[in-house]
Amino acid sequence: MAYAAITKPSSYMNTKLYTGNGSTQALTGVGFQPDATWIKNRDAADSHMFCDAVRGVTKIIFPNLGNVEDTDVNSITAFGADGFSVGSSGNVNTNTEDFVAWNWKANGAGALNEIGSINSTVSVNTTSGFSIVYYTGTGAAATVGHGLGAVPKAVIVKKLSQSDDWFSYHEPLGNLGRLQLSTDAAKTTGASYWNSTTPTSSVFSLLNNGANNAVGETHVAYCFADVKGFSKFSGYTGNGNADGTFVYTGFKPAFFLLKRTNTSQKWILIDNKREGYNSQNDQLYPNQTDAEGNGAGWFDIVSNGIKFRNGDNEMNGSGDSYIYMAFASEPLVSNVGSGIPATAR
Repeated sequence: MAYAAITKPSSYMNTKLYTGNGSTQALTGVGFQPDATWIKNRDAADSHMFCDAVRGVTKIIFPNLGNVEDTDVNSITAFGADGFSVGSSGNVNTNTEDFVAWNWKANGAGALNEIGSINSTVSVNTTSGFSIVYYTGTGAAATVGHGLGAVPKAVIVKKLSQSDDWFSYHEPLGNLGRLQLSTDAAKTTGASYWNSTTPTSSVFSLLNNGANNAVGETHVAYCFADVKGFSKFSGYTGNGNADGTFVYTGFKPAFFLLKRTNTSQKWILIDNKREGYNSQNDQLYPNQTDAEGNGAGWFDIVSNGIKFRNGDNEMNGSGDSYIYMAFASEPLVSNVGSGIPATAR
């Protein structure tokens, strides 16, 4: 049984749905003060918006774009004790249109971290295995402290002060592999990405790649470690048929992000708040501006993972390789309280 100490996952990662009003609004019901918020307009072809507490709420980056960091006082304007506030920007608050916001808890604005050859500012929640790391590149072999106290299974980096694609490490790709969140490109390999070095419980490694270690340029990294019953970052192989691959996470997923890695294919993101039943799990695409798509018949959210229901190569191609990032709505079995197992969606 996948017992978990985190009995209420929504205290650390939670999805908030809301409707825009075209003006300003304070949104509550997240369950904690977010330190990272990712918003997408579900009804329109608008860019994804991402901000965090280390860089500041008005500092916006775009998961579907390689653009430099933007300052927008009309997008996400504040983090509150139980949510966040938005301004009048159409990307976050178009009147009458529906939005989704995915929120994570770290530890506020962060503190100086002097572990590694590059000093960084780190906001970390070791309970939930999430940290935000802000650093300046050197253009040479270096290490950066992430603060997790556990080995990160995924590290997603964005250069802020120059345009460049999002750059990500995922354990199944190995320490030579990378994906780009802002494109549909397949896995590529190179020693320059992570200095051919697997992250440790204290640092991740860089060499001289301009996307994650440009000399004198600022970068932000989002680092994730597995937490039993709460989060899992791994991979799977598709089987290409309607009785699809089952991906065991050890919890009922609240958020599931996947990417085919052996050839080009868009990223796909589902959650447990949009729609409300299996197998109607609508999808969004982090590397595209597309409005929400209808995922009828694609997959089920079950008590201990994801069960694919067709052989589409976007998510379940025969022999194709995929990575995923998953967070829980509830653990399969909690080790606190009743110990009653989770049920399927």
